[in-house]
Amino acid sequence: MASSTGEDGVSDSQKNKNNRKNKPQVDESELLTVPDGWKEPSFTKDDNPRGLLEESSFATLFPKYREAYLKECWPLVENALHDSHIKATLDLIEGSMSVCTTKKTFDPYSIMKARDLIKLLARSVPFEQAVRILQDDVACDIIKIGTLVRNRERFVKRRQRLIGPKGSTLKALELLTNCYVMVQGNTVSALGPYNGLKEVRKVVMDTMKNIHPIYNIKTLMIKRELAKDPDLRSQSWERFLPKFKHKNLTKRKEPKKKSVKKEYTPFPPAQPESKVDQELASGEFFLRESVKRRKKMEEIKVKQAEALTRNKKREIKHSFLQKRNRC
Repeated sequence: MASSTGEDGVSDSQKNKNNRKNKPQVDESELLTVPDGWKEPSFTKDDNPRGLLEESSFATLFPKYREAYLKECWPLVENALHDSHIKATLDLIEGSMSVCTTKKTFDPYSIMKARDLIKLLARSVPFEQAVRILQDDVACDIIKIGTLVRNRERFVKRRQRLIGPKGSTLKALELLTNCYVMVQGNTVSALGPYNGLKEVRKVVMDTMKNIHPIYNIKTLMIKRELAKDPDLRSQSWERFLPKFKHKNLTKRKEPKKKSVKKEYTPFPPAQPESKVDQELASGEFFLRESVKRRKKMEEIKVKQAEALTRNKKREIKHSFLQKRNRC
């Protein structure tokens, strides 16, 4: 295909190549960074003046012990959802909470935020923290940990390890991730920015896999310090992060007497030889009675002589010890 030429005799393809060369090179790291203080503009009624076409609703159950608290704070929940024009109902007979959109609702995603709000309230998160989910830059994550460990005692120990002594481990995790974390029953509820929720989930899952949370907390502390350096922003941090090796301290003790399994044979063991068979094999069966008696007497005399020498040695040793004690 021939390229078109202009008045000056230069083809269009050559002009495009020259324009690409003349364009200034842009650093990719600058394109990926967000300017400081920049915020996503909030969704207003002007963006969706006609509202929603269909009604959406969500419902969730809550445990019996949350009934008194929810009954007390429910007016606050209704006031919080009033700005988004979402209707909230509390059914104490069925033990459920439900939210639904109305004709005045203009934000399509507000019903998802309201759904997360009632889920957090059902999972024992206080209203002061749960109402933050209605903000645009706040999300939540409910991690189910009840089925990750089969043994109940082991599960309770690992869950307590996540909380730490007097809640110190959980507090350190909240400070490093800027998230609110609530451990209740078989779930862990987290509330905060998206990057923090990702780290919280990793720490919780590793703790349930028998990896102590202090290792992940130490890694998060190092990442927090590295993020302050603008020169290291575009570099890999693998060389700075610690690498922890798994050590199996409890080794199984081997028994002193090891039982060796014999090879299986379908044939029964041979019968033990009788005295007659032993005498026939040694030739004693064919000797006379007098010779047999003489042999027995000789064996008895040999045994008596050995016993006498043993007793004499014992007496000599005993007398020597007595003399030494006297001296």
